[in-house]
Amino acid sequence: MVKRVLYFGDFGIDDTVALTYAHLTEEIEVIGIVADYGNVPKEETVRNVRFLLKSVGKEHIKVFGGADKPMTAKGATFYPEVHGQFGLGPIQPQLGITKFENFFDILELIEQYKNEIIIVNTGRLTSLATLFLLYEETMKNVHSYYIMGGAFLYPGNVTPIAEANFYGDPIAANIVMKYAQNLTIYPLNVTQTAIVTPEMVNYIHSKGKTKFLKTLLDYYYYQFYQKMVPGIKGSPVHDALTMIGIKRDDIFSYFSSSVLVNTVEENRGQSIGDFRVTTNPDTFGNRPKHRIAVSYNYEKFYKEFMTVMTGEQF
Repeated sequence: MVKRVLYFGDFGIDDTVALTYAHLTEEIEVIGIVADYGNVPKEETVRNVRFLLKSVGKEHIKVFGGADKPMTAKGATFYPEVHGQFGLGPIQPQLGITKFENFFDILELIEQYKNEIIIVNTGRLTSLATLFLLYEETMKNVHSYYIMGGAFLYPGNVTPIAEANFYGDPIAANIVMKYAQNLTIYPLNVTQTAIVTPEMVNYIHSKGKTKFLKTLLDYYYYQFYQKMVPGIKGSPVHDALTMIGIKRDDIFSYFSSSVLVNTVEENRGQSIGDFRVTTNPDTFGNRPKHRIAVSYNYEKFYKEFMTVMTGEQF
């Protein structure tokens, strides 16, 4: 059965890899995209999405304009040193004025695919949190949520304790953790090891199914990761691993816990779960429990990623 996805992202390099994977696999159909601020400003994100959809002949997919700033009453922080000035490494999309759908038309999409639609969020959670604040009942019609964010019992990548998506808007992340049902989290402690090596990239490129993947991942690795993480053998594809989770749940091991996201400035964005082995812990009151990915089988990830990206069976 095809899984229909509404994809929230800030469409830098790893979001683009995830979107490419979703485009190439037969089991996932992206029915809408919410373009948020994050890696780059919202305007660049919208342009990137339009550019990517045009490049694969999927211009019919609706692109919704998401948030352009966090709920923290502070300006957004962008990371051109990671994803490049425009979010796609050295690529600068040559598009004119980029239009997008009214954000609240998302509600019609949720009603159209009631109890079937899956929301994937691999950027800041501001837009998703807004929907929970305004339309909590409607959001109960979403089948499930898959989120890349947080770092549990593991160092962060923005601060010693915080991962970028939760740090970027901890208030929004906390809202989603409180109100979402049937939510699965793919945190940094899992995604950081989803490495795609230059050898993998070169082989994928030789098969000709991915137009920009080599340009993007070469930039990601040689311009950022190789310099910032000495000894790393390739680029972690955080968001692609999250998208893979929709199709290949068997790859992962999960732990169930409620989650609190710290909003105090000194500990901003810290994700806290209760990993104690106790009977019915009630650490965070009436918050729902979420599945937190704690490990995965890299070999199965490798085979899935390479099979989809090349069209060959691994």
